[in-house]
Amino acid sequence: MFHRPMDTKPLTSSEPEPESTPAAGSETERSAVNARGDSGSQIAPGAPIRAARRRESAWHDVFIGPNGLYPGTRWLIYLVMAFLVYLVEEWLTQQFRVENAGTLAGSLSWEISVLLAAILPALVMAGLEQRSLADFGLPVRRAFGRNFWAGALWGIASLTVLMIVLRLAGAFELGSLALHGPRILKYGFYYAVFFLATGLAEEFLFRGYSQWVLSQGMNFWPAAALLSVGFGAIHSGNSGEAKSGLLAAGLIGFFFCLTLRRTGSLWWAIGFHTSWDWGESFFYSVPDSGGMAPGHLLRSSIHGPAWLTGGTVGPEGSALIFVLLVGLWVVFDRTHPHVKYEAR
Repeated sequence: MFHRPMDTKPLTSSEPEPESTPAAGSETERSAVNARGDSGSQIAPGAPIRAARRRESAWHDVFIGPNGLYPGTRWLIYLVMAFLVYLVEEWLTQQFRVENAGTLAGSLSWEISVLLAAILPALVMAGLEQRSLADFGLPVRRAFGRNFWAGALWGIASLTVLMIVLRLAGAFELGSLALHGPRILKYGFYYAVFFLATGLAEEFLFRGYSQWVLSQGMNFWPAAALLSVGFGAIHSGNSGEAKSGLLAAGLIGFFFCLTLRRTGSLWWAIGFHTSWDWGESFFYSVPDSGGMAPGHLLRSSIHGPAWLTGGTVGPEGSALIFVLLVGLWVVFDRTHPHVKYEAR
C-alpha cells in the first residue's frame, strides 16, 4: 500500500522551538488555526469557522441548512429522479408505444409509466429519510379499504348529482346504449383499471411525497395551495381544455388535500378520483378534461351554453362544479372534523 513519507528531518538549532499547543478549551485559538488557508493567511481570531466553509462552497447555503438538506432540495431530488425514471421507461417501452400509439393498451401503459415514475423515487426517498409510504399518505395495508370505497361512493354520487341538475336544466341527454353484451363489461373493467392508475399516479405525484416534504418547509396548507396550482396547470396540455376546467381541476386538487388531512391517507381521494373519471368517461359518456373516451357506454349528448355544460371540457368545466365543490367541502369538513395527517 502507498504510505505518505514521514518527516524524519532532525530539528536544528536554527529552527525555532515549537510553541506550546493552545489550550483545548480556547475556542478563539482553535477557530484561528482551523480557518487558516493553504496560503498561510489567517482569519482574524474569533471569526466563525462556518464562514470559511461557506466560501469554499457557494451552493452550500442554497441547498443545505443546519438540519441537512432543505425540504425544497429533497423535493427537487425526488422530481429529478421521477423524470429520469420516466425517461428510462420511455426508452424501454419505445417499440411497444410506437406499435400501440392511440390504442387503449398504449394509453394504459402511459398511465402505468407515470405511476411508476411517481412511486419508485418515493421508495428511494423513504429509505434515505427512514420513512415509509404510509408517512407519505399511501399506507399499503389500507389499500382498497374503507376510505377508498367511501371516496369512490362520494365521487360517483357527486357526479350523478351534477348530471341530474344538467338534465333538469335541459343540457344533458342520456341517449341509447352504445355498447352491448360482454363489451359493456370489457370496457367498464378497462376504464376502472385505467382510472385507478390515473388516480394513484396523480394523487401520489401531487399529494404524496411532494405534499409531505414541502409541508415540512412551509406547513401543510401553503404546500397544498402550491401543489394544487400545479395540478390544475398540468391539465392545460389536454386538448379541448379551457380556463374554467383548469381552475376546477386546481380546486378539486385542493379539496383532495382536505381529504388527506382529515382521513390521514390518499385512499379516499384515490377512490373519488377513480370513480369520478370512470363515471364521466365511461358511464355517463361525456367529455372528461377536454377528451372523449372511446368505448363509452352511452350515446349521450350535452347541449346549451358552455358556462352551464362545460363545453368541450365536460361537466367539470361547468359553473355548477364550483357550487358542487363548496358543498363537498362543507359536508366533508363536518363529517370528518379531526386532523389525522401530520407531516412529521
